[in-house]
Amino acid sequence: MRLSIVIPLLNEEESLEELSHWIARVMDSNGISYEILFIDDGSTDNSWQIICRLSESDPQIRGIRFLRNFGKSQALHAGFKAAEGELVATMDADLQDNPEELPAMIEMIEKDGFDLVSGWKKKRYDSVLMKNMPSKLFNWAARKTSGVRLHDFNCGIKVFRKEVVKSIEVSGEMHRYIPVLAKNAGYRNIGERIVQHQARKYGKTKFGPDRFIKGFLDLITVWFVSKFGKRPMHLFGALGVLMFIIGFGFALYLGIDKLFFNPAGRLLAQRPEFYIALTSMIIGTQLFLAGFLGEMILRVRITQERYTIYESLNLKRTNKGVMESEKA
Repeated sequence: MRLSIVIPLLNEEESLEELSHWIARVMDSNGISYEILFIDDGSTDNSWQIICRLSESDPQIRGIRFLRNFGKSQALHAGFKAAEGELVATMDADLQDNPEELPAMIEMIEKDGFDLVSGWKKKRYDSVLMKNMPSKLFNWAARKTSGVRLHDFNCGIKVFRKEVVKSIEVSGEMHRYIPVLAKNAGYRNIGERIVQHQARKYGKTKFGPDRFIKGFLDLITVWFVSKFGKRPMHLFGALGVLMFIIGFGFALYLGIDKLFFNPAGRLLAQRPEFYIALTSMIIGTQLFLAGFLGEMILRVRITQERYTIYESLNLKRTNKGVMESEKA
């Protein structure tokens, strides 16, 4: 199979049938063998029933249903894990991503040797104040922090080599930074293509203004993990030693002054330098211990499931090669 298309969704019942037919039309006209993986992230409408019906009529459509809403990153993680194609694409289910962009993005990977190609919604049909301006600021900060020269980190339509998505861990709210995660994993040949952005046809966005706050917090996390994820002692240990030296310096100064130059002066507890010294040494010790604990945790990593799959479709093949449904 040439292409797996992973589509996370939440309450998108109006668009699923139209989207699946649109993808099929584009893939068939370009001679691309494909599969569609719909990841239902705890929808409360009829999205899963529609996916089941589509899967019955088209064996190229597969589905995973979460027990509840776990977030887009977890949905992508499950989709990447189940994908079988040589290439893996991601799209949103709201019809704002145009599947007609996929053949050109596939060609960039196969002919130009990119590890992944990310879409760039240069012209957007979104609110200027609520989405466009904050998005530009967010993408600027992400470029400066990560070193990945993309204009649109959060564009839903992307195409990857299979080995890229199989070697990265998408957790928390890190779906915005998949290109950065890929770069940190060693895949540095990252391309970008201007894609057509569609106005939302059905429903409303599932993301509120808080996504930008979460995005910037996640950006700090990605920066820290990329710089010090494998060596936390280099950051916390260095800061801890620096703070301890500052505190010890103040304590040494106070001791020498009290013993040799001003024995009849104020008590040490009455001087502000005493509290600076005490606080600095305590903070320094805590930072050093944080770095030490981080090093210990790295050596004893415990992996656990971050979501619960309630039901899945066409994820299991019989010995005769016939697709069958599976209930988790």
